[in-house]
Amino acid sequence: MTTSSVSGNNAATSSAGITTPTIDVAGIVSSLMAVEQRPITTLNKQISSYNAKISAIGSVQSALASFQTAAQGLNNLTFNSFAATSSNTAAVSATASSIAKPGNYSLTIGQLAQAQNLVVAGQASATTAIGSGAATTLTFDFGTISGGTLTNGTYTGASYTSNGGTTKSVTIDSSNNTLSGIRDAINSANVGVTASIINDGSTSPYRLVLTSNTTGVANSMKISVAGDATLSGLFSENPAGTQNLSQTSAAQNANFTVNGIAVSKASNSVGDVVSGVTLNLASTSTSPVALSVAPNTSAVSTAINGFVTAFNAAVTAIQNQTSYDPTTKTAGTLQGDVSLSIVQSQMAAMLTTTMGSNPNGFTNLTQIGIGFQKDGTLAVDSTKLNAALNSNYQSVANLFVAAGSATDSLVNYTSASSSTKAGTYGVNISQLSTQGTAIGSTAAGLTITSGSNDTLSLTIDGTSTSVTIPAGTYTAAALATQLQTLINGSAPISGAGKSVTVSQNAGVLTLISSSYGSSSSVAVGGNGASSLFGTPTQTTGLDVAGTINGLAATGSGQLLTSSSGDSTGLSVAIQGGTTGNRGSISYTQGLSSLFNSQIAAMLGTNGTLASETTQFNSNISDAQKQIDALNAQIAVDQTNLTNQYAQLDAMLGSMNSLSSYLTQQLARL
Repeated sequence: MTTSSVSGNNAATSSAGITTPTIDVAGIVSSLMAVEQRPITTLNKQISSYNAKISAIGSVQSALASFQTAAQGLNNLTFNSFAATSSNTAAVSATASSIAKPGNYSLTIGQLAQAQNLVVAGQASATTAIGSGAATTLTFDFGTISGGTLTNGTYTGASYTSNGGTTKSVTIDSSNNTLSGIRDAINSANVGVTASIINDGSTSPYRLVLTSNTTGVANSMKISVAGDATLSGLFSENPAGTQNLSQTSAAQNANFTVNGIAVSKASNSVGDVVSGVTLNLASTSTSPVALSVAPNTSAVSTAINGFVTAFNAAVTAIQNQTSYDPTTKTAGTLQGDVSLSIVQSQMAAMLTTTMGSNPNGFTNLTQIGIGFQKDGTLAVDSTKLNAALNSNYQSVANLFVAAGSATDSLVNYTSASSSTKAGTYGVNISQLSTQGTAIGSTAAGLTITSGSNDTLSLTIDGTSTSVTIPAGTYTAAALATQLQTLINGSAPISGAGKSVTVSQNAGVLTLISSSYGSSSSVAVGGNGASSLFGTPTQTTGLDVAGTINGLAATGSGQLLTSSSGDSTGLSVAIQGGTTGNRGSISYTQGLSSLFNSQIAAMLGTNGTLASETTQFNSNISDAQKQIDALNAQIAVDQTNLTNQYAQLDAMLGSMNSLSSYLTQQLARL
């Protein structure tokens, strides 16, 4: 008898060749697991929603950070931007820094500063050895040539005074004792001189030209030579003695006038005549050149418009996440979000802040043409803004940046810190600052003799220098002027930004440091000290001392800085006057500072946006834990159900086999 077969997926064949039905274990378990997966699907949707909200908050935070940057841009650096305009840029141009002050100036340029040129006697070849090749040292010093007569490039009867800078040397030997070798050695030694060779077409055409790298009358060269006699005969140059080189261009200062005041400077780039302005002299001009220094209103207007644009971008970012579009029936990711509602209210409140104590002018943004539109964004009335900038620039600046106004004209606001609170604070001075001085004990000797009483060693505010006074007989006033010029022109002093004032009274000389405070001092020594000053009284300066807001403050020079209370960090300069009550100073933080601090709080780790992001991340973490727990349980359930249904399937298979066997046996009976 043949066996029958049953077609389909749910069938199995017994060892006796009888087809028996089986259970679809995988299908049944998969269906049951799909039911258990439904809570995980719901949790994953929640996680996606939380991630979308975190991303939405991130976009708002990014827009707020951009607004904060724009608010920071409206600070002193922007409002202390000045433009310098010249009526004749071919003669003089100028740049203004943040410490410049508005003003109008008239300049005439009579002489430009130039560097000294010296020319060595012509040589037949630039590559032929000069001298024996013995090691020879060329030592360069720089100073001032005074008096005498210049004829055919050589001085007669002149004196030379070193400017006090460090001398520098070049070594010439058999490896470089050609004209070109000497040129290269000088240039590579960086002694402050540039050497070049010119062919003049004569029978000895090669001329070595030495040019000082620094302009100004105090930068004439003196060259001492030790070693080979031939090189000494070519390069020794002492304006007050042997001169083997020929001067083709004299070191000279720039001479010009500013508002009728004569000025002489060593460089054509002059930064210490008009405060905060660098003058760049380019050519002489007998006709007055008008120079105007004014606030750079264009830069400020650009910064304000950038501030408004950044604010609008932040507002739009919030609106995009919280709005509802009735046309598409689509809600923003953060619609109804409480934190963003708070931020939106804070943003609007910031822009309506009134600076009630703003000195002398504008107290809110609407007064300078910045106002709200119906959609909550800002608009700028450019006409009104430009009018405000042109008519009352400082008041616009005070609206945005920290400002101080004192009742005493000799008390000036200088700075404040982030800890300084707006308010009015009393100022009381117990000690005025003073300058370091050296005062002679007797009238100065007016005859200066070379090598006898012509040298002074000085230390000004900790910086040391030495000056040599040209020999001669002076009046007391002329001697004081000569000393002041020499000291202030010395390289160590001018390089350190130091200076002194030298005066005389009945022939007694007084040196006064230009700085104030405990670091201000003047010390005098050298072979001329006793002749010029006798036994000088040398006094170190004092720092200002006093209180701000009734609390002890720290003095440094003329600056008095509050170190406690609401006025902490407030600094004022006390520029004279008397001790005692010096009135008060009113300080305003400015909108820029307020905006910056408030947005920083919004974006800070304790701000509402950060807290909400933290909560969303916590929710994601909790949901993920639930998913992990469910997945673990599902895995256990899947294993158990698979085993159970497999056992049932095996049992049913066994029963089917037995049934088939019995059926076959019964059929044979």
